Amino acid sequence: MNTISSYSPIHVVGGGLAGSEAAWQIAGSGVPVILHEMRGVRGTDAHKTDGLAELVCSNSFRSDDATSNAVGVIHAEMRMAGSLIMAAADRCQVPAGGALAVDRDGFSEAVTKAVHDHPLITVVREEITGLPPKDWDLAIVATGPLTAPSLASAIQTETGEDSLAFFDAIAPIVYRESIDMDICWYQSRYDKVGPGGTGKDYINCPMDEAQYNAFVDALISGDTVGFKEWEGTPYFDGCLPIEVMAERGRETLRHGPMKPMGLTSAHNPTVKAYAVVQLRQDNALGTLYNMVGFQTKLKYGAQADIFRMIPGLENAEFARLGGLHRNTYINSPTLLDPSLTLKSRPGLRFAGQITGCEGYVESASVGLMAGRFAAAERKGEAISLPPATTALGSLLGHITGGHLVTDEEPGKRSFQPMNINFGLFPELQPGSIVKPEGVKRFRGKDKTIMKRQLIARRALADCAAWLGQNSTFAESA
Repeated sequence: MNTISSYSPIHVVGGGLAGSEAAWQIAGSGVPVILHEMRGVRGTDAHKTDGLAELVCSNSFRSDDATSNAVGVIHAEMRMAGSLIMAAADRCQVPAGGALAVDRDGFSEAVTKAVHDHPLITVVREEITGLPPKDWDLAIVATGPLTAPSLASAIQTETGEDSLAFFDAIAPIVYRESIDMDICWYQSRYDKVGPGGTGKDYINCPMDEAQYNAFVDALISGDTVGFKEWEGTPYFDGCLPIEVMAERGRETLRHGPMKPMGLTSAHNPTVKAYAVVQLRQDNALGTLYNMVGFQTKLKYGAQADIFRMIPGLENAEFARLGGLHRNTYINSPTLLDPSLTLKSRPGLRFAGQITGCEGYVESASVGLMAGRFAAAERKGEAISLPPATTALGSLLGHITGGHLVTDEEPGKRSFQPMNINFGLFPELQPGSIVKPEGVKRFRGKDKTIMKRQLIARRALADCAAWLGQNSTFAESA
């Protein structure tokens, strides 16, 4: 352990992208850190090396466009904050059009070397089989979706949460502004007013018999994703993919998530729909809607094509497409405070995918924030949260409280993992979107592009201001 710092070390468990980024941010603030990594002692079914920040699924960090893409915005904010993960990605970039793709081996080697070379970081190769001991007064758990069973069990014991590790079947999420409300309407089934509801809590998309049959045919013939060998047993809580339900009988969906009973079209009350797809508000901002019961293992291209067959969703834009994979995450809005600290145990933070974010970049960004928060706490400084208008702040808000609580599905989580997307950002101030001079028709796609550009511009400006105010952290170590 290097002794050039007078502070006691902070412990980070897990050397993936989130853990490596957290360690880098802590060390960059002048606080020593001990990074505990299991690989090298015990491997996983997915990882092939013992290198830090190994990419096991994809070499793409997705879009690098910071002007109108939410992923590009979070890239830019992380670069501003001196992110190790983004610096290594930039150095190891390979051609991929507008995306940031990396040489996977080179990327892991760059992160591993940087971490090992930092004078304030000590890497210990060992498996942490339980929660960090309490004499590690400040610690971060960043063990990701492949958290070891013994540690997952310890987390369950501490939090009292059921079903921490499971196969997660998630449904697509649609941007509200892309739904055609000339076809769809707001209504709860039988106009039921549930807790916190109004009787108009769902957006309903009607189908006639021909449309329904064509939709079922497309689902059954759709291209699906096969399970990877390391993913084990499918399905959680009987949460069947929509295409599996369709295969069980042509009428299964019409008597399940697409049942039309208790619903009357506001546009044509005399005509009863043969089937109805319901969308439920997914976030407190009201910008995102979840396709109820539409968890799926269809490939992304097939999903977009098939789900746009639904009346009212012909031009749907998806904040998240559906998926089915192993996901180990905690119910963060209930368990964590706004600085990612476990409410039942001060000093213990969580970071990365285990908090309920999706994607390599998002995982690293949560590690970045957790590292900064822990370092500030160690130094006795006030913890400065990123503004909600930034990509970092929007993702943090989703993790720690941006979901909706519902009593309609007892026993099921209303919080699910999410990639960064513009639906997580607060809306612009009224009047922000102004029609350009000389443009006669300004709506639809053009208006959406301008809106996203303005949100991105606001995010980067507010992030720069936040980092300037939070100047005790070095931009790079």
